[in-house]
Amino acid sequence: MALDVRALDLGVLNSLTKYPSIPTYHSLDPATGSLRDEAIAFSGQVIGTEKVDGTNARIISLPGGMYLLGSREELLYAKGDLIGNPALGIVAELRAVAERLAPVDSDAIRVHYLEVYGGKVTAASKHYTGDKQVGHRLFDVVMLADYEALLGRQPAELSAWRESGGQTFLCEDALAATADRDGLVLTPRLFTVDAGELPTDLDKTRQFLAEHLPRTFSALDDGGLGQPEGIVLRTVDRATIAKARFQDYDRTLRRRERR
Repeated sequence: MALDVRALDLGVLNSLTKYPSIPTYHSLDPATGSLRDEAIAFSGQVIGTEKVDGTNARIISLPGGMYLLGSREELLYAKGDLIGNPALGIVAELRAVAERLAPVDSDAIRVHYLEVYGGKVTAASKHYTGDKQVGHRLFDVVMLADYEALLGRQPAELSAWRESGGQTFLCEDALAATADRDGLVLTPRLFTVDAGELPTDLDKTRQFLAEHLPRTFSALDDGGLGQPEGIVLRTVDRATIAKARFQDYDRTLRRRERR
C-alpha cells in the first residue's frame, strides 16, 4: 500500500513520528535543575552508548517510497520538494542518506532517528570537529505497523501515546542489522554490563561516566576538543532507557559541596 503524503494531515504525521522524551538516569528536579538521589531501575543486560551533542533528526519512510525529513519538532522536507527548510543543516546532511535507504518492505511507517552534529549545529560542535565538518549517527529506528489507526488520532492524543511508550523501537540486534544494511554508523557502543553493576550514587555515577567515556568517540576530525556529553543507558530490548549527562552530575555535585 502506498501512502499519498498530500492526503495526510502532516501535523498528525509529525506528532506520530517525533522522538519521545528520554528521562535522566537520576531524576531531575525541574525547580533547581539538580539531580535527585533516585535512579531508574534497570534489569538484565544494559548497553551504554555515547550521547552525541547535536540535533535530533528524522528520516520518515512511508509505504510506496515517499520519505520526509524532520527535526525534533517539525517536518522540513519531502522527497521531490524543490526547496527544503535549511534549519540546522538537517536536509543538506540527510537528503542523500534518505535517497539511498532501502524502501520499506512491509506495510509500515519506518523512522530512522539520527543525531546530526558538528559544523555550526550546536555550541558543542567544537568538541567534535576543528574543521567545521558535519556528520550523523543513527541511534534508534521505529516501525509503526498500525499507522492507519494512529493517523486518525489528534496530535495531542498522539503526544500522550508517544510519551507513554507507544512507539515500537527495534531491539539492539535489529538496530545493528538495520544500520549495517543501510550503511549507517550507530552511536558508539561503550559497554554491556549487568544492571547490578550500574552505580546508583551520584558521585559514583559521575566516576562511571568518566571511566567509560573519558573523551568522545564520535570525533569528525582530529581538531575537536573532545569533551563528551554523556551516556545513554538502554536494555537490550530497549524496554528501559535513560540518559546520564556529565553536566547534570557536575552541576549537582558542585551545589552539594557548597552546602
